[in-house]
Amino acid sequence: MYRHGVYRFLLTRQWVILTLVGLVLMPVMVELGIWQMHRHERENADNSLIAHSLAAPSVPVEKLTSPGAKVPADDNFRTVTATGHYDPAHQVVVRHRTSADDSTIGFYLVTPLILNDGKAVLVNRGWIASQEDPTSFPTVPATPKGQVTITGRIRPDETTASTSIQDKPGLPPRQIMLINSDKLRGQLSEPLLHGYVEVTHTSPAPPAGQPQQVPPPTPGDTDGGYSPPHLAYAWQWWLFVVMVPVGWIILVRREHRDQVAKRDRARAEAAGGDDPPTGDDTQADDGGTGTTDASVESGTGAAGKEPQTAAAGVPAAAERAAAPDTE
Repeated sequence: MYRHGVYRFLLTRQWVILTLVGLVLMPVMVELGIWQMHRHERENADNSLIAHSLAAPSVPVEKLTSPGAKVPADDNFRTVTATGHYDPAHQVVVRHRTSADDSTIGFYLVTPLILNDGKAVLVNRGWIASQEDPTSFPTVPATPKGQVTITGRIRPDETTASTSIQDKPGLPPRQIMLINSDKLRGQLSEPLLHGYVEVTHTSPAPPAGQPQQVPPPTPGDTDGGYSPPHLAYAWQWWLFVVMVPVGWIILVRREHRDQVAKRDRARAEAAGGDDPPTGDDTQADDGGTGTTDASVESGTGAAGKEPQTAAAGVPAAAERAAAPDTE
C-alpha cells in the first residue's frame, strides 16, 4: 500500500499535462519523420532525373519544347543547342539573383534568341553585378552580333511555386522577378518557345566581359552531409519518438525516488517523538522532581516527629503530676 501510494503524484495536474503532451507529440513526430522520408524519396528521384539529363547527349531545343508545349520534367537540365541571332532590344534583367559562389546579389541577363525558323527562345546569358541605381536598367555586357550557335541547359518556366520567389508588380522597365515565357510572350512578335536555356557555350566566341555563367547543378551534393539530407531528418524525428517515453520513465523514477525519500523523512520525524529522553532531558526532569520529592520526604519526617514528641510528652507529664511536692 505504501509503495503504490508513492505513485499518486502521476495523478497531479502537472504530471497529467506532461503525459498528455508526450502522447500527442509522439504521433506528430512519427508523421514528421514519414514526411521527411517522402521528401527524401522525391528528391532522390529528382536527383536521378537531373543526373540522367546532364549525362544525355545534346539535342536541338525544338525537340524538347515548342510555343504550345511545356518543357517535360524528365528533360529538365537536358543539354540543347540552338542557332540564330540575339534580340538585345527585348532583353531583360532578373532581379535578386546571386553569383556563382552565392556571395553577391545581382541580376541574370536574359536575351531572346531568334531562331532561323522564325521562332524565339529565351536565353539566360548569366549573372551580372547590380549597380548603384536599382531602378534603372543596368549597364550590360555587349551582346554577340550576327548568327551564333549556343549550347546550354533547357529549363522550365520559373513560377512562384517552383522557386518561392514572389512576382512583384510595378517593377522598373525591363526588370522582372521570374524567367517565365508566358509573361514575356506579348513583348515579342515571334512565337516564343516555352522555358528558357542557360547558356554554357557560344560559337563563335563572344566578346570579352560576358556575364558569369550559371553553374551546373550538383544533384546529391550536400557538402559532405547526407544525400539528400531529408533521410537524416527522418531518422532524427523517429529518434525523438523513442526519447519521449524514455525521458518520461526517467522523470517518473526520479520523482518516485524523491517521494520515497520525503516519506521516509516524515516517518523518521514522526517516530522521533516516542524515543526515551536524552541525558540532558533526564537531568532537567530530576532537578524539577527532586526538589519536590525532598520536600515531601522532609514534610513527612517533620510530621512523623511531631506525633513522636507528643506521645513522649504524655508519660513525662504524668510523672511530674505524681511526684510529691517537697516544698
